[in-house]
Amino acid sequence: MVQDAAGKRIAAFVATDAAGEAEITGAPVPVKPRAAVATARAAAARSRSPDGKWNATIASFNVMLTELATGLQYPLTTDGTAANAYRDRFYWSPDSKKLAGLRVEPGEEHKVAFVESSPADRVEPKLHTFNYYKPGDKLPHPRPVLWDIATRQPTPISDVLFPRPFTETGNIDLRWDRDSSRFVFRYNQRGHQVLRVIAIDAATGEAKAIVDERSETFITYSSGKAFSEWIEESGELIWMSERDGWNHLYLYDTKTGEVKNQITRGEWVVRAVDRVDPVARQIWFQAGGIVPGQDPYYVQYGRVNFDGTGLTMLTEGDGTHALEYSPDRRFVLDRNSRVDLAPVTTLRRADDGRLVCELERGDDRALRATGWRAPERFVAKGRDGVTDIHGIILRPSQFDPAKKYPVIEHIYAGPHGAFVPKAFSPQAGFLELAELGFIVVKIDGMGTSERSKKFHDVCWQNIGDAGLPDRVNWIKAAAQAYAEMDVTRVGI
Repeated sequence: MVQDAAGKRIAAFVATDAAGEAEITGAPVPVKPRAAVATARAAAARSRSPDGKWNATIASFNVMLTELATGLQYPLTTDGTAANAYRDRFYWSPDSKKLAGLRVEPGEEHKVAFVESSPADRVEPKLHTFNYYKPGDKLPHPRPVLWDIATRQPTPISDVLFPRPFTETGNIDLRWDRDSSRFVFRYNQRGHQVLRVIAIDAATGEAKAIVDERSETFITYSSGKAFSEWIEESGELIWMSERDGWNHLYLYDTKTGEVKNQITRGEWVVRAVDRVDPVARQIWFQAGGIVPGQDPYYVQYGRVNFDGTGLTMLTEGDGTHALEYSPDRRFVLDRNSRVDLAPVTTLRRADDGRLVCELERGDDRALRATGWRAPERFVAKGRDGVTDIHGIILRPSQFDPAKKYPVIEHIYAGPHGAFVPKAFSPQAGFLELAELGFIVVKIDGMGTSERSKKFHDVCWQNIGDAGLPDRVNWIKAAAQAYAEMDVTRVGI
């Protein structure tokens, strides 16, 4: 961002993969929406070769190459059609000798309709339709293509390793190696049981799988379980996988495709990666279930070396944590809380997690004096009689233990998340229901995420289960502990 001496904003520029310049001339320019400006600049950067000699564009579904010095144009393709078009997503090799792109065969139309019952501009309802793919429909089929700029000829690429993509065209994460010897991209196969990182040799078009992830159930390629980080200097890739039954990190050799070592391991999960330091060869991450005896959904923060050694926890305390690093990353602010524990903020050393001092301890006495009641944590066994199912119980502020209260489960069973609140909050999000005279519970049953792969797999081809057997067991167990819960009246 550029500001004048008075602090007034003059201009903002969006960085792109290719080198660029920002010129401040003082001449006014038309203001465009930020998203449109960013998209246009990114597209222009992708189209122009790094050496500034060539520009690639799309004309009538085909790729046109323009020599910028002379303005001469050369068609790279002539076979593009609406039914199998080349797209304006270009990926130049760093040496500008090769150009990779995408050709996409469109999917079929599957129109879904809905009725707008009370439109603002007329009395009669409106019928709306939009395209929405369903299981079995033909999806758009993107294929990478490659050209040699000197000969302006395509290099054939076999798609045997990527026959049935599910991935949208903009999400294949195509990137070139620095030496321009190959490009790599991510392939998510329809059905979500195969996920690959594929390398294409720039000279021969030969395809090779660097990562070949497979699952008999499903691979979660989103919701915090799809981390990857390329370490260009050492030719390595940090990759996230549930292959051993828990969400962990692995270190790959990107040339051979071999796993050099598993970085994290154990009956706990990596919830997120905050930072990768390729110089110190360390990873800063968030973990769930890493402290025995604690709620497995509580987030703790740690650091580990690329080779799996030096695991160091930066947080401690029975609760879920939120961390903020000092600008020089020498210290951290650690905020620890639970639904029944007001936040405690401490200052810690970032190298070993050692406590420097307690900064502040939340005091909720005035809040409780209003009649507010903290949610109660409750654990019961799931359908297998072994697995702990975690939830909370919320009672109205005017709760009378001598009365019977109908129970409402505030339920969301989306399989790729976990939904029971863990951190302290005066407003639990469903307090209003309790205040109407209910005991409200929230539970994460089997088939939801953030636990083991086995726990998550309950939802595979079984979305209708929604963890209901575990939820029923949990509510019955809670009612045995608390007579005020009337399980003859349970709603969702």
